[in-house]
Amino acid sequence: MSEIIKLKDIKENPIVRAFILVADKNLEAMGYTEHGFRHADLTANIARNILLRLGYSEREAELAAISGYLHDIGNVVNREGHCIAGAMIAYEILHSLGMPLDEIAQIMSAIGNHDEESGYPISNISAALIIADKSDVHYTRVRNPNPSTFDIHDRVNFAVHRSFLNVDNEAKKIRLELDVDTNQISIMEYFEIFLQRMLLCKRAADVLGCNFRLVINQLEM
Repeated sequence: MSEIIKLKDIKENPIVRAFILVADKNLEAMGYTEHGFRHADLTANIARNILLRLGYSEREAELAAISGYLHDIGNVVNREGHCIAGAMIAYEILHSLGMPLDEIAQIMSAIGNHDEESGYPISNISAALIIADKSDVHYTRVRNPNPSTFDIHDRVNFAVHRSFLNVDNEAKKIRLELDVDTNQISIMEYFEIFLQRMLLCKRAADVLGCNFRLVINQLEM
């Protein structure tokens, strides 16, 4: 019999916890910013809130939250192809919990399409996951203790002291609002690494019937 699986069931699953922990350690060893439980929690909550604020159903929003929590689990295998690996791992976990196959398929598709290199917003759940994931730009993600050895990803994240996703259903606008210390980076450096991500967010917002806007230091781009 199929079960109604919720985000809390995923968070309590020992396989999920073990895999996210090791996946984040793998990325830390490679010099990446934080991709652990903080990022998983935040992505899940933002993805859910996007759909709820736009009037989608509670269940669709819950599936978006589960997708958000699991989206980077494939890094337990390898960074390259982590979206595909993550989708396959999610299938095994969700199937073992008794989730209906149609819901598993939606989550797999969202996880498999969240990366800017090859992803595409193929559903409401996928679109919400993309925007939630890409909106997590913040100094707390930086793990390198030595600013003199920061790469551009460290510098950009370290310079962002406030990140807020504003979803306005009435105006059909989704705005990513960032407060950026321009003494740390130039706005051009932000776009150097995030332009492709922002374009994917724009396509995702289109799927949700919204316009996407980036606001840096109160200036709309």
